[in-house]
Amino acid sequence: MPSEAASTGENMATMRRAAFACIALGTGLAALAAEPLPVMILDGESAGPYHDWPRVTATLERILDEVGLFDVTVITAPPAGGEFAPNFSAYRTIVLNYDAPDERWPETLRSSLERYVEGGGGLVAVHAADNAFPSWRAYNEMLGVGGWRGRDERAGPHWYYRDDALVADTTAGAAGSHGRRVPFAVVVRDASHPIMRGLPSVFMHGDDELYARLRGPGLRMTVLATAYSDPANAGSGRDEPQLMVLEYGRGRVFHTTFGHDVRALSSVDFVVTLQRGVEWAATGDVTQTVPTSFPTAAAPRYREDLAAIGR
Repeated sequence: MPSEAASTGENMATMRRAAFACIALGTGLAALAAEPLPVMILDGESAGPYHDWPRVTATLERILDEVGLFDVTVITAPPAGGEFAPNFSAYRTIVLNYDAPDERWPETLRSSLERYVEGGGGLVAVHAADNAFPSWRAYNEMLGVGGWRGRDERAGPHWYYRDDALVADTTAGAAGSHGRRVPFAVVVRDASHPIMRGLPSVFMHGDDELYARLRGPGLRMTVLATAYSDPANAGSGRDEPQLMVLEYGRGRVFHTTFGHDVRALSSVDFVVTLQRGVEWAATGDVTQTVPTSFPTAAAPRYREDLAAIGR
């Protein structure tokens, strides 16, 4: 049986979707076409005390709710040993704010997520979600790259940009590193992708961990943006992938390494790329315009209303 948290969240989502359906029936096909896309935020765990996942989830929910495109439900996985069987198929996209070890999910639950994405479901991985499940082959194929939890060269190459080309470096080494949380410049590598259309070619991302030395299979992976991992801040000296999209079966995956804490989430570029990434994962396109508040190459910009969430 699903956990109480999962059941309650999914029941509320079902009621909301029924309400939207009733409105649509009463107002015709135009309203039906505008029905919000059902989105699940999945949370419940993060390794160590490093990530305040409840506060991060509250911020993610606010960011997605404000667009008017999504019907957001939060599903919280129970602690180790608790039964958990969410109905992935009820949602157009699953947003992962979740970092769990290999043994946390049984094979039946893993297979359920695999079938969902293979069949056309959307998946969005935020920050430490790419630390999770190091030995789950399909999960690592969905996300392309990951770090920590014992990953090394056996997980796949270290992917980075050099001379404007993506490199798969098979040199041995541990996967995953970052320096101090500081603002850093982000370079767009695929300006034609719907998520990146209209964004500046270079923009500043606010105080955050710059993930580096990520490793993985990198199958069907397109790198949308990179950032230079500065050796002066414990970096790799490489232009490291930060935003990626992947295909897995008929499903679409958006992977953002941004989002260590609420300060990072309040960076305007995170807000915009998450909103656009969730829409793309759900539909294959982006209808949202780029706000005038989007940061330039000169300085990051923050949403102070988000920075105050959960204090």
